[in-house]
Amino acid sequence: MAKSPQPDAMLCFNLYAASHAFTRYYKRLLTPLGLTYPQYLVLLRLHEGDGQHVGSLARDLCLETNTLSPLLKRIEALGLVRRARSAADERRVDLFLTDAGRAVAARCAEIPAQIIAELGLDMEEVRQGSAMMLDLRARLAAHEGDTVRP
Repeated sequence: MAKSPQPDAMLCFNLYAASHAFTRYYKRLLTPLGLTYPQYLVLLRLHEGDGQHVGSLARDLCLETNTLSPLLKRIEALGLVRRARSAADERRVDLFLTDAGRAVAARCAEIPAQIIAELGLDMEEVRQGSAMMLDLRARLAAHEGDTVRP
């Protein structure tokens, strides 16, 4: 009988454990801002460009719209974003940062560099790790008949 692999030798376990470690790490940085990690991601995307519509944001963040909608309602209740029907297509809902949201999003934009510095990473390590994870996501999605956006 074949010996079972130990969890720390399995890629899936190490990704799982690293994800939990990152969640704890980000919680320390995001709690003072009153944000969860998914809310942080939304603010980062909107910081890149206001007026994104819910569907593209869901795709970019690998979330279902039925998961994203309640999250957006909570961020809107915090006074950080406002939702508006698109003038071009009234079926579409666009998202805009409020003044308070812009201030919080600017602070959020500083967090990745802070983490890189605190963990002693260099940009090449970050680039390589991100490329590897994106490739892995694409391979997994291909088995599900899905696609992954870079």
